[in-house]
Amino acid sequence: QVQLVESGGGLVQAGDSLKLSCTVSGRTIETSTMAWFRQRPGGGRDFVATINWSGGTTDYTAPVLGRFTISRDNAKNTIYLQMNYLRPEDTAVYYCAGKTSVYITNYVRTTAWYEYWGQGTQVTVSS
Repeated sequence: QVQLVESGGGLVQAGDSLKLSCTVSGRTIETSTMAWFRQRPGGGRDFVATINWSGGTTDYTAPVLGRFTISRDNAKNTIYLQMNYLRPEDTAVYYCAGKTSVYITNYVRTTAWYEYWGQGTQVTVSS
């Protein structure tokens, strides 16, 4: 069974930082495109960031650009999301996702494209 487990969420104040981790078991992530999505209170599941197999290609949604950094460590079968200068509007459940595929620009922001999902980790940012 392929499992994705997120960790690192918590309650912080505006301006603080958090680093989320997503560890995959059951298969290697070396051939996978990986991503982070989030679901804010009362909203849908929105794209946050994505990364190709080597880490050489990344993409971010505009509201997090310059504040968040996605990275991966294939040897540890783990991806990360470093979140700096957090804002109250970043409050959400953050989900890790994976697709056994090369990076396809037209699909990497689309939730339905991904095969594997974690259960999410809560990030709450107070004013």
